[in-house]
Formats: sequence, structure tokens, C-alpha cells
Amino acid sequence: MAHPRPHRGALVAVVAATVVALLAGACGSGRSSDGASSDTTATANQTGVEQFGDLASPCSPGDPSGAPDKAVDATSVTIGYGDDAGFQGNPGTNHEMSDAVKALIDWCNQQGGINGRQVKGVYYDAKITEVNNVMTEACGQVFMLVGQGFALGAGGEVTRLGCGLPTVPGLLGGTDVANAPLMVTPAPQPVDYLNVQGAAAVAQAYPDAVKKVGVMEPNFPATIDYTQRAMGTFPSVGWQFLDCTQSYAISGVSDFRPYLQKLKDCGAQVVLSTDTGNNLQNALDAAKQLDFHPIWFVTSAVYATSFANWNVNGNADQVYFGNAFVPLEDTTPGTANAAYVDIVKAHGGDVSYTGQQSASAFLLWATAAKACGNDLTRACVMQQLKGVHDWTAGGMSSSQDPGANMPGDCGLTIKLDGTAFVQWQPEALGTFACDPSYVAKVDPPADSAAALKLDAGRVAHKNEAG
Repeated sequence: MAHPRPHRGALVAVVAATVVALLAGACGSGRSSDGASSDTTATANQTGVEQFGDLASPCSPGDPSGAPDKAVDATSVTIGYGDDAGFQGNPGTNHEMSDAVKALIDWCNQQGGINGRQVKGVYYDAKITEVNNVMTEACGQVFMLVGQGFALGAGGEVTRLGCGLPTVPGLLGGTDVANAPLMVTPAPQPVDYLNVQGAAAVAQAYPDAVKKVGVMEPNFPATIDYTQRAMGTFPSVGWQFLDCTQSYAISGVSDFRPYLQKLKDCGAQVVLSTDTGNNLQNALDAAKQLDFHPIWFVTSAVYATSFANWNVNGNADQVYFGNAFVPLEDTTPGTANAAYVDIVKAHGGDVSYTGQQSASAFLLWATAAKACGNDLTRACVMQQLKGVHDWTAGGMSSSQDPGANMPGDCGLTIKLDGTAFVQWQPEALGTFACDPSYVAKVDPPADSAAALKLDAGRVAHKNEAG
């Protein structure tokens, strides 16, 4: 059933967000961005409280005192954020995530900060491969990490957990982070549950085609993990996978035609692909050359203007993906999406799907921090975050359960039509299809579950000392 644009109740994979930055690398930089208040005045509603969609702003003046925890004093609290923008193979990777956090820091400080404490931000560029350097720096500098987008975030988990640094990531960056301790994310992508709404929508429209699904995947841990989870859950909505998976190097290949010819010969009518960027574009071009026209089901990592602009030849017109956030094409005045776009663009930043995730992460963190009052400690913020079980970031996403690390049971499906992304199911822009069956249980391979050391509460202890 279709639900209207989500409303905020109490104080939502991304696997897709993980894949979006697979072509990036990382050396920590301690570039500071203190988000000092500007001369502009935040627009308040009739109660005098700034709104972000239907979320009352968690930012306000106050009279703070003391220094209750690391990187917190009587006037400020310092958080860390960042991306992989310095990766030479794909400059600017995930910079929209940092654009969102920087803009919201300034937006928050204009309203008085967190109960009167100004929010300061330290930017880190992980450049993909240098994430552990970033974590080492952050351990000595910040209160928490908020809204960051490190594609290989798992590489810094031992260091992060070793220094007790909590995080509210925008992008998880691997299965080691997905169920990690001291981590709450606004749109959960745990290793053991997956929202399959997009797969269900495609199955409903193409019931015969989904009985012949082939897989193309780069040989990379994050993409392999998603493929395993999809193959373990999509059959619950009618998908049947063929035994002809095509795997290749994450850096891509010079000619995708041999791989696609094998899928064509195998009888694939749907191709599940976990790739993005040039690799996906080259594969789509190769399929056209072979007169091979399957339905392509991909991750929301492809949700980028550059990919849409590339599709002038229509080779990607059969590309579909599921999503938990209201499409960026819907910026109806007064909505959370409109607030996100207006705030970031006014700050000179760029917007994107991953930017929405970071904006949601900052708002979630700020909401929890506000609830702690003057006693702003890591332990208090984490306790507040664990109590959030209905989160939409003011209506920017479908309802998610960050506190329980569970994806929501609503979603929508987007497809590419020429050079424009369009919401395909449900048809009404900004609405979601909801059903408890969309949250499918994943039975991870025994060796994977054992390696993560999941406890009864679904928390992984793989990277903890001892």
C-alpha cells in the first residue's frame, strides 16, 4: 500500500551508500570548520522555533557550563565529519556529505547551537585508503563523528573502538560498521536485515523476468556482501537467480561484452548490478552493442546527476533502484527536502542522495545531544540515540529505527528515463509503499556471522580489543 510523505513520530540501506564511494581513498586532514554564526537570521515558525520539514529544530540558545566530556566545554562541542574527496581516482568523492554537515553546523549555530554550545566541526579527508589515519586523528580531537562518508570505513574500526569514539555515520563503509558498537545511523543497513521493496516492485511489474536473474559484480567486499544479501532475500518476493554470476575487478575491464554475452547466453532477463560510475556506463553500452536488453536493478549509489546526464542515448532507461529517502526531485516548499536543499545551497554546497543521509545523521545527533541538556556526554548521547525508534529527519526519509539498527518497512523505486530520474513506484512523487514483508531476514554465511562476532543484541564485536 502507498503511504503519503512520511511524518515525524518519535525521535530511516546503505549498502547503496557504501557502494557509491567504492572508487575513492584516505589520509586524514585536520582542516577545521567551526561553523561560526553568520549575519543571516533563521526563519522561525509561529512558535519561534526553526523547522526542518516537520522536525522542530534541535538547536537553540542556552546557558551551558562545565566541560562534561572530551571536546566539550562551556561554550562549544566539537564533532568530526568528512568524505573521500581527495581520492585522486575520483576527485570530490562524497563531498556532498561534508557539504551537508558544514551547512547544518552553520544553520544550527545561527539558532544558538546545542543548548547554547556552538558546534565546531573538524573535517577529515579519508581519500578512501587512509581511513585509519583519519580515525587516529579524530580520536584525539572530537566528541563524536557525525554524518561522515568514508567508503572504506571498516578499515578504521579497530582504532575507533579502541579509543571509544562514537559515530553517527551517513555512509557505513562496510559490514564491520553496519552492526558495530558505539554506532547509530539514521538509515540502518545491518548485515542481517534488508529492505526489499524495490525488488518487490520490479517483481510485481515483471513477474516472469525476475525468474531469470543474472548477477554482475565487481570483486570487492562491500559489493560481494550486498550481492549475497540480495540473493538471500530477493527470492522472498519472487526472484530466482541463475547460476552464471559474472565477477570482475573493481577497477573495471577494458571490454564488458564477454561478461554480458555470458549473461545473455544464460537467459538473464534481469541483471542485478552492484557497480556505479564508468563501469556501469560501459556495461550498459556493451549490452546495447550485443542487442541485450535486460532490466537492470542497481543500488541507489547511481543516484547522481552525472549518471542521468550521461544517459542521452537511453541505454540506461531500464535501470531501477530502491530508495528510502524522498527523491531529490521533490522539493515542495515547507518539506524537509526543501529545507535540506535550501540550507546546503545557501552555504555554497552541492546536494545529493548521500548528502541527504548526512543531513539526517546530523539532525539525529543534534536531537539526541539536545536531550542531554547541559550534561553533554558521549554516554548520554548514545543512550538517547538508542531510544530513537521512529526517525524520518522531518520527512526526508521513510520511517527508520536507528535505535534498534533496523531498516524501515517502507520504500520507493526510482528509474532513469532519459536524462531524468523519475519515481516509478509508487507513482506519486514523495510517497512510499509500506509492508512488513519488505524487511527480509538475511541469514549471513556462518563464517561471516562468526567473524563479526554478533551477540544476542545483533552488535558485532569483531573489532573490539580482547
